[in-house]
Amino acid sequence: MNRENEFMDRRESMAENEQQESSLDLRHYWHIVLERRWLVVATFLGVFALSIIYLVQAQPIYTATARLQIDREDEGFLSEGGVVVSGNHNEYLQTMYKNLLSRSLIEKVRNRLELDEDERYKRALDKNQAVANDITIKPLRLTYLVDIEVDHPDNVRASEIANELADNFQEENMARIISKMQQGISSLDEELKDLKAKSKADNKAISEFLHEHGAALDKQMDTAISAYQQATMDVSKAQAEAKIAQSLSEEVEKLLQEGKELSTIPSIAEDPAVVKLKQDLAEKESFLAGLLTRYGPKYPTVMQAAEEIDSLKESLLEKSKEIYRNIQYRSTMAQRKVERLQEIKLEREAEQLTIKQARIDYEFLVREAEQSNEVYKTVLSEQKKADVAMSYKSNNISIVDRAIPPASPSKPRKSLILLMGVVGGLAAGVGLAFFVNFLDDSIKTQDDIENVLKLQFLGYIPNIKTNSLVERDLQAHLHPQSTAAEAFRTLRTAVSLMPKSDQYSVISLTSTIPSEGKSLVASNLAIVLAQTGLKTILVDADLRRPSVHKAFQLHSPIGLAAYLKREVDSVEEIIHKSEVPDLDVVCCGGIPGSPSELVGSARMSQFISELRERYDRVIIDCPPVSAVSDPLVISARSDGVVFVSKFNRIRREHARRTVQRIQDSGVRILGAVLNDIDFEGKDSYYYSYYYYQNRYYASHYKTEPDGQSASKKKAS
Repeated sequence: MNRENEFMDRRESMAENEQQESSLDLRHYWHIVLERRWLVVATFLGVFALSIIYLVQAQPIYTATARLQIDREDEGFLSEGGVVVSGNHNEYLQTMYKNLLSRSLIEKVRNRLELDEDERYKRALDKNQAVANDITIKPLRLTYLVDIEVDHPDNVRASEIANELADNFQEENMARIISKMQQGISSLDEELKDLKAKSKADNKAISEFLHEHGAALDKQMDTAISAYQQATMDVSKAQAEAKIAQSLSEEVEKLLQEGKELSTIPSIAEDPAVVKLKQDLAEKESFLAGLLTRYGPKYPTVMQAAEEIDSLKESLLEKSKEIYRNIQYRSTMAQRKVERLQEIKLEREAEQLTIKQARIDYEFLVREAEQSNEVYKTVLSEQKKADVAMSYKSNNISIVDRAIPPASPSKPRKSLILLMGVVGGLAAGVGLAFFVNFLDDSIKTQDDIENVLKLQFLGYIPNIKTNSLVERDLQAHLHPQSTAAEAFRTLRTAVSLMPKSDQYSVISLTSTIPSEGKSLVASNLAIVLAQTGLKTILVDADLRRPSVHKAFQLHSPIGLAAYLKREVDSVEEIIHKSEVPDLDVVCCGGIPGSPSELVGSARMSQFISELRERYDRVIIDCPPVSAVSDPLVISARSDGVVFVSKFNRIRREHARRTVQRIQDSGVRILGAVLNDIDFEGKDSYYYSYYYYQNRYYASHYKTEPDGQSASKKKAS
């Protein structure tokens, strides 16, 4: 259950988030339209005025309509049963619609009605195209009907053109059908002649083939197959015998190579003659052995027995050689027999293939003759149908309704044009507003700070509606209850709540280009820091265009430049007390000739180090980064940098490159401030919620008529 509840809660949370994101997107789009409302209104009025001008100047146009019915074309002998198959009917209809606007048909209508003298077409370079532009072909869906609509300032002329176009199209269609049938009949006559000649030639070829090869092809084929099968069996039998003889010969050769005597080889020793000779030899050898026991080797009987034994051995050897030669001979003859029988088999196979090919040729000739006869009969039948259809052929296009002169004009459609003017004007205005917004890529929102510049957002600074530099730069002191003062206190809080904020005692402020309000933010940030009881000093480090001395009304020529040039020895000589408690100021003094070298000197590092020891917070007003390199040098000696960007002033890419340049110098950027936002005017569409929030909290600081604040009065 717990898991199910968690799953349901997660789904509900996701649905709420999606709804909120959708609401924010719609609100964003609405703000874009409101911000550029005058552009939308001007565009709308321009488009609407153009529509009214068009209605006033437009010539009334009458529309006459003639209706045709285009049925399926009865092709008769060209139908699916014939030699030609008709196409898809939808494609046929589309073709007919295009033909209604063909140049030849339009030209015929133009000539018959003498449209060249008509004021509407007299000045046209291409009169056929001018007439065609007034004609609209409108098929009625799921029917064979089609409307011919003709627009013309003269209602009678419009009906004449529509009727003349319908009549000419009907006439041309009938002429086309008759011409097509005549061509078809002529083609059939020519085709019949060719088919008749081809049929005769095919039948003659069959007769000649049978005369050459004989009629009994099936019997010849059976005989050839039997002979081929017998030859195959003979070859198989001879191959088996040859294999046995070859194996026997190879076995004898192998035993001879191993050193065996011929008479001891099994295939030779088993021969009856060899067996008889071996028996006689054994008997003689036994007889000789008996004689040798009684007589000596020179005894005549012994010598005679020895001679007989030698004679038997020689006979045994000769007989063995004879059997060996017979084995080799049988092997050779068996292989030759196989070769001879294979040749016979090939002859039988070739004979079989010859007869088979002759049979195939015969069957092909028979099929050709049958097809020729069948096509001839079909075309002959179609020719007879065509002759009959030629007499009864009707037009498949009929005029359902002829055009009549319309009583009222069809154009211009005033209500539609006015509606299009309203809708088109709004669409063009809104589209132009979004296009201008798309082209506007300046820094305007917190999302731009966080997503484009990749910086922490520190707060908004509202537009201070005064031309007095003193009131602007001392806003937090002179008007502590104002919305701007509350915005500076929010900035102070954002910096103080950052991790390790106690380490940021020296803070530099810079911007991308001049006039973004960095001096204003620096002065008021120093004021709100001093108002918390922190001992604070504001340093004007912009040695080219200083402004702090004007805001605090300090006209001393001795300032930071004099200290860096060693014209003064101690820091106390350039520090001025301000009317703000706990806030001191160091002005620029005289503008030096080489400011970059001064701010990059060791004297500048010594100056910042001494201020760090004397004060809780040191606020340094630096020049813009894009203008000079001074802010990078000064910021490198600071604990952090606050980046000031003026609302809708700096392009995103320009600001991004400036931030990248600061970060590449190894300087830590604490965050960015968006300055000079008109919450009550043109910028309120972006920050109305922020404005009302500040108004609510600013009411806490409003004073009573006796000079006491409401909070103090309540406390008393």
